Amino acid sequence: MKIPAEFIVHETAHWALNHHLSSALPGYLMLGSRQSVDSLAELPDAALAEMGGLMARTQAVMERQLQPKWLYISRYGHMPGYPIHFHFIPVYDWVEALFWKDERYRLLQTYAGAGCQSLTDGAELTLFVWREFGEREDPPAVQGRSVGEAIECVREALR
Repeated sequence: MKIPAEFIVHETAHWALNHHLSSALPGYLMLGSRQSVDSLAELPDAALAEMGGLMARTQAVMERQLQPKWLYISRYGHMPGYPIHFHFIPVYDWVEALFWKDERYRLLQTYAGAGCQSLTDGAELTLFVWREFGEREDPPAVQGRSVGEAIECVREALR
């Protein structure tokens, strides 16, 4: 899959960092291998060596520049044809506030047995981000930087 240049944040010999193509959440980044492999074990040693430092640097830049309340870094997906990739999901204060205001997501707490608003976890907030900022035709209004501004901010800091 060819990533449009305006979504590319940073590139190295083995990795490409881009904004998630279908997410309206500013700063939701993807780090993908330039090699089409399904497993870390299939990557060459040089790609693996580069990965750790790049992930740490990306996290540091995102935390410093975008200042999310939480930053989730994870691997999902098993669809053929996509290289191994990692999600960098910033959860800003305003995103978490939207989550708490949306009664549909209180059902998750009923099933999980959590009875108070102060308890949530990364899975619930990740689901919220995916559904509300990735799948909705009319995602919530963002506060602060736009997607383009977040891309440029992180891109500049990684130069």
